[in-house]
Amino acid sequence: MTPQPRRSDGGRPGRPGASRGGASGGGKKPHRGQAAGGASRGKPASTRTGRPQPARRAPAPVTIDVHDPDGVRLQKLLAAAGLGSRRACETLITSGRVEVDGQVVLELGVRVDPKNAVVLVDGLRVQLDTSHVTIALNKPKGVVSTMHDEQGRPSVAQFVRDRSERLFHVGRLDADTEGLLLLTSDGELANHLSHPSHGVAKTYLAEVQGRVTPATATRLQRGVELDDGPAKADKVTIVQALPHLSLVEIVIHEGRNRIVRRMLDEVGHPVTKLVRTRIGPIRLGDLKQGRTRVLSQVELGSLMSQAGM
Repeated sequence: MTPQPRRSDGGRPGRPGASRGGASGGGKKPHRGQAAGGASRGKPASTRTGRPQPARRAPAPVTIDVHDPDGVRLQKLLAAAGLGSRRACETLITSGRVEVDGQVVLELGVRVDPKNAVVLVDGLRVQLDTSHVTIALNKPKGVVSTMHDEQGRPSVAQFVRDRSERLFHVGRLDADTEGLLLLTSDGELANHLSHPSHGVAKTYLAEVQGRVTPATATRLQRGVELDDGPAKADKVTIVQALPHLSLVEIVIHEGRNRIVRRMLDEVGHPVTKLVRTRIGPIRLGDLKQGRTRVLSQVELGSLMSQAGM
């Protein structure tokens, strides 16, 4: 056979007009992710030129000046709040564990306003304003939860008559219920703790008639229907179950009148004795009936955090 001459345009015989890189598609295929013209898909035009692009910088963190020249040194306030010695509180600051108004403070010279600054240590609120006081009272049976009773019944006022502050009671306990009641001079705290939307749990220990079964405990947690609407416990623990009586611990967020008694009545276990043992992080502990104690600043800060303050 006579050899065929090569075409000057690089094409092969029998494929007229076909050239490398031509529009007929016979040229080199673009790489995946690259357009036919050689530009990479999805990249901005400025990168197609091959010019080096400056690296994008991360936005600088927003910093807030929390220093108040007329305030009090932060470590001094923390020490006064019971978080340790002045030196220990300095270590809390320099290790990055203290926030003021959402800003981590690392410098020891920062001064803050104890009445307005929101201070957190390890994420927990610390109450620095010593102008307010919050008191835990173990209310005895037969005492009404009010500072003055028009019918002349014993009230909680008799247990705090030596206090000069105007005190608000947080929630109520009916006259037949004993246990933990909080009294505070901070009206905002009282409102937050009393409002059900903030979800501060309350724990009760109930002595009831009859043997409470696990099925009954489950029913209380799923909810029962009362005259003023459905109600359910967050948690029910059977502490003791005897044929004639049982001890049951109930955790609940609601504060409707006599709600724990009514729930237990609804499931066939009338209450013979009821004691509130806890409000949020504050425990009744070994506080004797009729006695009071002032909450520490650490306790108060934890309570405020749970109340959404």
